[in-house]
Amino acid sequence: MDQEFLILTDPANGKQIELPVLRPTQGPPVIDIGRLHREMGYFTYDPGFLATASCHSTITFIDGDEGILQYRGYPIEQLAEQSNFLETSYLMMYGELPRPEQLEEFHNIMTHHSMLNESLKSFFRGFYHDAHPMAIMVGVVGSLSAFYHDSTDITNPRHREIAAYRMIAKMPSIAAASYKHTIGEPQVYPDNSLSFTGNLLKMMFSVPCEEYHVNPVAEKALDLIFLLHIDHEQNASTSTVRLAGSSQANPFACIASGIAALWGPAHGGANEAVLSMLEEIGDVKNIPEYLARARDKNDPFRLMGFGHRVYKNYDPRARIIRKMCHEVLKDMGDESDPLFELAIRLEEIALSDDYFIARKLYPNVDFYSGLIYRALGIPTSMFTVMFAIARTVGWVAQWMEMIGEDNLRIGRPRQLYVGPVQRDYVQMDKR
Repeated sequence: MDQEFLILTDPANGKQIELPVLRPTQGPPVIDIGRLHREMGYFTYDPGFLATASCHSTITFIDGDEGILQYRGYPIEQLAEQSNFLETSYLMMYGELPRPEQLEEFHNIMTHHSMLNESLKSFFRGFYHDAHPMAIMVGVVGSLSAFYHDSTDITNPRHREIAAYRMIAKMPSIAAASYKHTIGEPQVYPDNSLSFTGNLLKMMFSVPCEEYHVNPVAEKALDLIFLLHIDHEQNASTSTVRLAGSSQANPFACIASGIAALWGPAHGGANEAVLSMLEEIGDVKNIPEYLARARDKNDPFRLMGFGHRVYKNYDPRARIIRKMCHEVLKDMGDESDPLFELAIRLEEIALSDDYFIARKLYPNVDFYSGLIYRALGIPTSMFTVMFAIARTVGWVAQWMEMIGEDNLRIGRPRQLYVGPVQRDYVQMDKR
């Protein structure tokens, strides 16, 4: 196929430039503006990067209009139904589904990299007793390069792979230790006989003086939630990891930067906001009042868990997780949980309301994930930590893809400067 170009004309002098049009395997075409400033002296202006492709990638594809999410080309619905978190993690890292022996080896690697250096125990004790778990996560993950500096040579593919293994495998141990610190209980060592999510549940909820049995429904639910949250294209935290990585920072520092970005309530804290909203609504009979408030532009109330920056259709992850939400609450004896009943009724009303239908404000994955976490006994302060455990796989895959590029360049966005023009310094006695 012949190269396509977009011809751009400078209104100031009539000069023209041909900008290459790049055709993806899926999604809208992209205009390569690399020559725009060099040959015409223009930058582009795109706050929030709503129409800017910051990289090329083979990992995740989203079609927000059609409600499509694919990992390495595989529909999320198929992976959620037939795969599991670790198998999908292998897919994300290596680009193909593993053969049985590859998956067994990958599972063994994840299992045997889950322990933390004993010196990290004192690191945890250095945090204040009521520190937010995400604050601890940022600090501890960022410090890993001081404990595992034998795998920080980013020019060495084997180092990159080992660092990736360590981050994915140790993240549940770090998360559980962060939680134990905040509630004053001793850290629990990982158990190599358990699954990835079963191990996390045991490290979070067991105590040394009692025997602990992993609830299989809870284990399955967490595995599904983690699979659904592995990656979501170039979101804020993933873009942060890539930008940090473009400076050739060590991989642990890059992932710590992603955790910091995820911590923001507009990104990783949405499911916590859904619970707060449901508690504020309080009762099914109050739904019409709050829907009216949501329609009012002058009212600060917002319907949390509906709509998405990317999806203009039903979030495919929400369809999957809704069924699991019912299963968890039934198993935990909370099927009559008033918040869950309120959530279902709110969904029904909103989806039949012309205002929300016209604006395509469909439930997203955050609408249900917080309810599941709540049923499992996970406190709201740990919701974003759970997100970080899963998203670490996506961050690692995106970082490895970027670092492996031949033309890696440090990220350096430009700006539209609207400050003062040049002015001379005025001496203090003359101001």
